[in-house]
Amino acid sequence: MIRHIVLLTFKPETSESQVAALFAELEDIKSALPGMTAISSGRSESPEKMERGFMHGFVADFTDWDALQAYQDHPDHQALGAKLVAASVGGKDGILCFDYEVTE
Repeated sequence: MIRHIVLLTFKPETSESQVAALFAELEDIKSALPGMTAISSGRSESPEKMERGFMHGFVADFTDWDALQAYQDHPDHQALGAKLVAASVGGKDGILCFDYEVTE
């Protein structure tokens, strides 16, 4: 399984309702991609307060690297990605992606 972690620093003018709408689009993409097995999203509530500005994020699980690539190539993901870049501080600089293989 591949775990895809995305952390975001949204612009101050991006409201929580706008963030919720963006994250809802992720759910729609999941239904179109059988290789995406799970997705969750939210705002950090960490008691450690070490977010360094990355206050929102999501985690998606994929069956394998090919399924992650299918997600990245999907036109709905590309459209959502453009919206996330536009809503983030510094564009792509406000987004951190981290992918790794989960071995259990």
